[in-house]
Amino acid sequence: MKKWLPFIVIIGIIFIIGAYMASINNKLVVLDQKATAQWANVESSYQRRADLIPNIVSTAKGYAEFEQETLIQVTEARSRATSINIDPSNITPEQLAQFQQAQAGVTSALSRLLAVFERYPDLKANENFKELINELERTENRINVERNRFNEAARVLNTEIHQFPTKMFAGILGFHEKAYFQADAGSETAPKVEFDFGKDKN
Repeated sequence: MKKWLPFIVIIGIIFIIGAYMASINNKLVVLDQKATAQWANVESSYQRRADLIPNIVSTAKGYAEFEQETLIQVTEARSRATSINIDPSNITPEQLAQFQQAQAGVTSALSRLLAVFERYPDLKANENFKELINELERTENRINVERNRFNEAARVLNTEIHQFPTKMFAGILGFHEKAYFQADAGSETAPKVEFDFGKDKN
């Protein structure tokens, strides 16, 4: 019996370590899935904005016939943004920066387009256009909310990964940090995309 004791102890230690690693794995799986699900909400919000753009551009074409360059810029920015795909299981800072830069290009192009719309009172009075712009405003707000929620989910996961003793096993188990959204330059305040439809400029 004594000669088997060291083996029993070793097996016991292996079992304890295995059980502990399984516990860590399960916890990280839950946190990772929460962050991944929140990323899906971020993508959904950006996709909603992308889906609105063709309708906005189409509505504007009948009025802003001398602003074709601005309409083209918005369409091209949308195309660049929708061409970037990110694997939610491996969101790196470089990938997220590329994604964010492309989306910032859409925001900038939309801002220029909306500024141009101010010159067309008839377009501003168009009921379909009003609803599209109102929906765009709601979507911009939703994007901001979902981005913040993703950052929080990523923060919880990243904190757990760096805590001892989890950090000893996280890499072995295939878990890595998720990158955060950073504030866009000049975006200390939320984008303004609304119009005062009750007043026409003379």
